[in-house]
Amino acid sequence: MAIKQLTPEQIRTWSLEQKDRWWKKEVFKGDMPQLTLRSAATGVILGGILSLTNLYVGIRTGWTLGVGITSVILAFALFKIMSKFNIHSEITLLENNAMQSIATAAGYMTGPLVSSIAAYMLITGEIVPMYQTILWIIFLSILGVLFAFPLKRRFINDEQMPFPEGRAAGVVMDSLHSESGAAGMFKAKVLFVGATVSAFVEMIRNEHFMSIIRLPFLKIPAYWDDFIYRFATPTLMGTPLRDLTIRADTSIVMVAAGGLMGLKTGVSLLLGATVNYFILAPQLIHKGIIQDASFKSITMWALWGGVSMMTTASLYSFFSKPKVIIDAFVGLFRKRSAEETDGDILRDIELPMNVFLIGIPAIGAICVTLAHVFFGVSILMGIIAVPLVFVFTLIAVNSTGLTSITPTGALGKLTQLTYSVIAPGNITTNIMTAGITGEVAGNASNLLMDIKPGYMLGAKPRHQAIGHVIGILAGSVVAVPVFYTILNNDLSLLTSEKMPMPSAQIWRAVAEVLTQGLGFLHSSAQIAIVVGGVLGILFEIVSLLTKGRFPISGVGMGLAFILPFSDSLAMATGAILFGVLKIRLKNPNSRFYRIFIDNHETVCAGGIAGGALIGIVLILLETLT
Repeated sequence: MAIKQLTPEQIRTWSLEQKDRWWKKEVFKGDMPQLTLRSAATGVILGGILSLTNLYVGIRTGWTLGVGITSVILAFALFKIMSKFNIHSEITLLENNAMQSIATAAGYMTGPLVSSIAAYMLITGEIVPMYQTILWIIFLSILGVLFAFPLKRRFINDEQMPFPEGRAAGVVMDSLHSESGAAGMFKAKVLFVGATVSAFVEMIRNEHFMSIIRLPFLKIPAYWDDFIYRFATPTLMGTPLRDLTIRADTSIVMVAAGGLMGLKTGVSLLLGATVNYFILAPQLIHKGIIQDASFKSITMWALWGGVSMMTTASLYSFFSKPKVIIDAFVGLFRKRSAEETDGDILRDIELPMNVFLIGIPAIGAICVTLAHVFFGVSILMGIIAVPLVFVFTLIAVNSTGLTSITPTGALGKLTQLTYSVIAPGNITTNIMTAGITGEVAGNASNLLMDIKPGYMLGAKPRHQAIGHVIGILAGSVVAVPVFYTILNNDLSLLTSEKMPMPSAQIWRAVAEVLTQGLGFLHSSAQIAIVVGGVLGILFEIVSLLTKGRFPISGVGMGLAFILPFSDSLAMATGAILFGVLKIRLKNPNSRFYRIFIDNHETVCAGGIAGGALIGIVLILLETLT
């Protein structure tokens, strides 16, 4: 059945109360079973396995992807097969939704491993004990869940933000459980083929693996432009294009990720990357402002304008509806009358605000204590970090809601900038307080990503919040030990080709720069902050005036300044490719239409899962052989 949704006109003109009444009447499925024993167990198992996909992507690129669609299709296919053998009944729609909340949470909690924790190890030259890493990640993630509570009605119920990956998971679930068994299994086959192709590409581009199977002559290059460099070295103002990260990756993973974004985001990424790497970076390298042609050096300059653009765009978008913000928070601090309480028709369905009010101080205190005991952060500095989380969560949610990408690292840089002023010279405090704000904001955004398909399908957000916590526990006991196995007590691997860890290297570099004081930033970087901030606001104003028709996203364009050009190109390629296919393929009965239009989220999910899973296996293979 088609998912019921409001029209763009209704979203713009209806009040929050009207939207809530519509949802409860038209969408909400009451007490249908959701977080059952089997949905929880399946989510734990699949989430633990799929958390390794994000560990791989994080090690290679510094950021994470969702695993919701992959887990949904795998769970559906698993119980469909079991039902045919009379082992178990098929999993239901809302059970599958609760399961994906657990699995997705497990996938996202790997963020600190590839950013703040790894950066701390690089700075101190010491390996953080595994039990400390597990406890740290668990409590940061739970604090993120609590910070999401007061934002759900703003961004999902009222704004109806797309949360592309969450929306895709909702569409896939509705399709799987509404169509015939054959249609559902067709999706499973599409997922399997996409995963197989992506995994195959990862294997044949891996030199170590191809040597083991004694077929090195069949290896394809890591980048398509390697063929060009055999004969010539194309440059921009004397800098080789490959040093500027202007390359075409042979991996399918990032292209598949881009397929889950809209054309607006894809075009914005490509535009931002073109401005940064084709125009700004070559000139700044030529003038000596950027010291050398490397991704780390370029990003050390570029991230300031990009982060500024993302920040102002996100904050302007959020504060453009002040009445909703005031209504949401003023009510927390006054006693409601019986009439007002009765008027909230979702009061027994939504996440209760008292959990937010009690939970944040309690879990926040634990995080501050752990930061002090494990990493030497003073109690006062830890306490200051907690209020910053809310501001950064607004930014993170806005980015996630538009692109499915949570800019945890970029937000961490804002914290690092703040602490360079209030705790100058303290590099470990600079890193770990940034870990608190960035990772908590990231987990809050990811909870809302999980709740999005639940809202579409009529589920209870409380069940999904509980599932998110379960997933955090599941991911931590799988991904963390695997990370330590790959590391193998050798910190030199954190900057090797096998574990490039770009996010951790940037976190470390920013901390080293900022602990020397704000004056260390080049004047051009200060100008970039101002320009980026102004452009972010202008883009949002124009988008508001054109009712969302303006083709550039400030968040998407800003994000391109903190990613390698090759990643932005790959994601833009995926977004544009599926956008073109949607326009060109018109026959709904054709096989290509069924695969690339009806199941485009499934194709993309398979490409991400297959390539990332085999990628982590290949890293383990290189580590253990």
